Amino acid sequence: MGAVQGPSGDSGPRSPAAVSRIGGYAPLRDYAVIGDGRTAALVARDGSVDWLGLPDLDSPSVFGVVLDSARGGRCTLEPSVPYRAERRYLPGTNVLETTFLTGTGAVRVTDALSLHDDAGLAPMRELLRRVEGLSGAVPMRWGVQPRFGYGTRRTRLSLRAGVPVAAAGRDALAVCAWDAGDARCDGDAFTGRFELAHGRRAMIAMPFAHQEPLVLPARSECEARLDSTCAAWRNWAHDRLYTGRWHQAVMRSLLTLKLLVHAPSGAVAAAVTAALPERIGGERNWDYRFSWVRDSAFTLAAFLRLGCPAEAQAYFWWLMHASQLTHPRLNVLYRLDGGHRTPERVLSWEGYRGSRPVRIGNAAVGQLQLDTYGELLQTAWQYAQAAGGLDAEVARRLAELADLVCATWQQPDAGIWEVRSRHRHFTQSKMMCWVALDRAADLAARGIVPSRHLARWCRARDEIRAFVESRCFSSRLGSYVRAAGGEDLDAAVLLGHLYGYGGEEQRMRATISTLTRELRRGPYVERYTGEDGLTGSEGAFLACSFWLAESLARTGRLRQASDLMEELVGLANDVGLYSEELDPATGAFLGNLPQGLSHLALISAACAIGAADDEGTAR
Repeated sequence: MGAVQGPSGDSGPRSPAAVSRIGGYAPLRDYAVIGDGRTAALVARDGSVDWLGLPDLDSPSVFGVVLDSARGGRCTLEPSVPYRAERRYLPGTNVLETTFLTGTGAVRVTDALSLHDDAGLAPMRELLRRVEGLSGAVPMRWGVQPRFGYGTRRTRLSLRAGVPVAAAGRDALAVCAWDAGDARCDGDAFTGRFELAHGRRAMIAMPFAHQEPLVLPARSECEARLDSTCAAWRNWAHDRLYTGRWHQAVMRSLLTLKLLVHAPSGAVAAAVTAALPERIGGERNWDYRFSWVRDSAFTLAAFLRLGCPAEAQAYFWWLMHASQLTHPRLNVLYRLDGGHRTPERVLSWEGYRGSRPVRIGNAAVGQLQLDTYGELLQTAWQYAQAAGGLDAEVARRLAELADLVCATWQQPDAGIWEVRSRHRHFTQSKMMCWVALDRAADLAARGIVPSRHLARWCRARDEIRAFVESRCFSSRLGSYVRAAGGEDLDAAVLLGHLYGYGGEEQRMRATISTLTRELRRGPYVERYTGEDGLTGSEGAFLACSFWLAESLARTGRLRQASDLMEELVGLANDVGLYSEELDPATGAFLGNLPQGLSHLALISAACAIGAADDEGTAR
């Protein structure tokens, strides 16, 4: 059952739901996310903050119970009597509102990571939790159990000017509580209890300092920052441009994407989390707190389509600066600060519901993925169209990337799905190499990039097309296949269609039909068939479903596209978020969340279906 959504892109509360955990772990579908553009936190339906990296999104966790229920650390806030909960985002914001209903009354908790300007003395980062009594009187309890450095650093609990403070090295987290009971040190945590009556308010603020003095704010400052944070989000969302059929879902996706934008750099993270499993108990547990070149064209297109020019410009220039470090070779991914080293290691934690290993960092960084060159050239092509040109140095580097594609496109690679077994001649990689050279040729023909090697690019582009058409299409299946000479299928070839790969139109239409028949189960679309070098299965990859909906719309099958889109919009959780994958049997979320590519694919599909619908109406 899908989310009931309110105006301005907000997922409104559904009927109150009971809250439960399995072995200390909340269902992944029960998480909402809050953030401030520098870091982000997962908040469960029961009011527990189960994931928060500090000081930045890709920093080691201070709260990490989502990956180890015993050792991860958390911040709890809930009634101390049985309750049911409903929640929503405040209209046009990334501020979360949870209402707890008990037998004695109701309270509302408003959660945010504060946004603040540089005026005055303010905490480096700050988690705010306001509690309001709505009816009756509700007994409440809270606890703050920090675990710095993924739980590896010794934490010291003390009082500073009567305020509870947890510290490790030069990091410190304070717990400022007003009308929320007396804080006590309970072993390795600070805890408190209080009763809130109708019309009364309590506030808990957790300012954080990293290698700087810890600021202990006044209550009035925290209350004002929470209100101004709501206003800042509403102001940002107010002028976005999408007005189509799925306005609520698109706006929530855009607000989620904004949370993934690393404000100091302009980078866009793939997800807030690390090591959440693609199958419970399985080994496909990756760290997604980095920025993938793979996502770049969708990201820039979303910003440009929906009226976010500042974010588009910041992201494009971050991408240009980050990729300069490895030029002319592209990394698969880069750190949010633009760095290109992301060594992978394994934590000793038990993993979400026993899903090991818990990987931090990502070894895919050094893989050869030829499709990334197509993504980056597509991104630059889009930006050049919007900006009316490119910087001369960037133009030179793009031409050198095209030269590199000419020299390397015939190599096997790891492909978009980052297989950790043998490399192959993946069809989608070759299609995106075609896109890279086609976009470079177009930019050169318009005088935007140097055209000295234009003829070479065009020859190589034609050679790639001949390779794909002769070796990557199965007449028996009626489809482009996963890799040259094989018979496995791959939903990623839909990206060739979405980016304008110049193959035969009838073959692409046939491919869409075959993938619909063979990989789709209801609204769910599997990524591919065949082996990938890892054990175990996975869920359905949500982005593939949105890619299929968009491809159906682009080939005139508008009714099928719209029907699929309606089903997919209904798969979001109660606050409009998507993970990386879903379990088709249960609808349970799997993988990291919120997953940027899922939300980007939703935006792209919604815009494409709307454009096709408008075109049909105009006719």
